[in-house]
Amino acid sequence: MALVLAPEAPLPNWLAALDAQMARAPTFFDGRPVLADLGALPVGTPDVAGFLSGLEERGIRIIGTEGAHPSWQGVERWGRPFPAAGKPGRPIAIPENVPKGGPPKPESPTMHSAPVEPGSLLIDQPIRSGQSVVFEKGDVTVMGSIGSGAEVMAGGSIHVYGAIRGRAIAGLAGNPKARIFCRKLQAELLAIDGVYQTADDMPGTLIGRAVQAWLEGEQMKMAALD
Repeated sequence: MALVLAPEAPLPNWLAALDAQMARAPTFFDGRPVLADLGALPVGTPDVAGFLSGLEERGIRIIGTEGAHPSWQGVERWGRPFPAAGKPGRPIAIPENVPKGGPPKPESPTMHSAPVEPGSLLIDQPIRSGQSVVFEKGDVTVMGSIGSGAEVMAGGSIHVYGAIRGRAIAGLAGNPKARIFCRKLQAELLAIDGVYQTADDMPGTLIGRAVQAWLEGEQMKMAALD
């Protein structure tokens, strides 16, 4: 798993907005791999390599780029661009030569039970500071709390029966219908499908209360549950 940063021109304005967000959530990028999606930048953008170096000077660990133009010098320092992901084709069994006397009679199909992957994850203990839980397949339910400095990342929704004091990131697989529920809101950051709010952005009237969060278009909404 890696976070994706997609800079837009003009880069000085984009960097200023990034600095403001990092000031509100200074530990957000700590220890996290980041992929730089450069596809939105004009071909004539100067010193893209210097821009990437500036991101690293901010403590952002870049593991690769995407959408880099071949004319941009120095970008190869961050590795080859990531290829587009694709699903491998299913292998096809080639039948042997048909024996004399014609093809054999078909046999009854043999049923093979494929392993069933869980669609949800239940955690029956608190998530302590510094711990990170990532479950891309579906929902995550935490019976305890998410401590300050800890994070839970889910492909679906996140249900917390205690307090969220760290980070809860839902909808990792591009699911705008994911939601976040908690019994006590004290979060450093909540995010759904790439839209996030830091502690400074959250309504003060909801802090310390049972809350749900969801998306309406590109805006995160929150409401009390009690």
